[in-house]
Amino acid sequence: MEEVGMTRVTWRKSTRSNGSGDCVEVADGLTDMVGLRDSKDPNGPVLTFDPQAWARFVAGVRHDSFIR
Repeated sequence: MEEVGMTRVTWRKSTRSNGSGDCVEVADGLTDMVGLRDSKDPNGPVLTFDPQAWARFVAGVRHDSFIR
């Protein structure tokens, strides 16, 4: 597995984050991938997704299909 350099990536939290600190952060300005990490461990592991898989996941969450 290839290691991806995430040191110069801009991370963002959801606008729906409630301030509890239990958040994930997304780096979506990358080429050919979307990064996801735990905001409490910014130097920890990063999950990466291809943009199409990420878009399907977000669309599913928005449409409540994952919460049934």
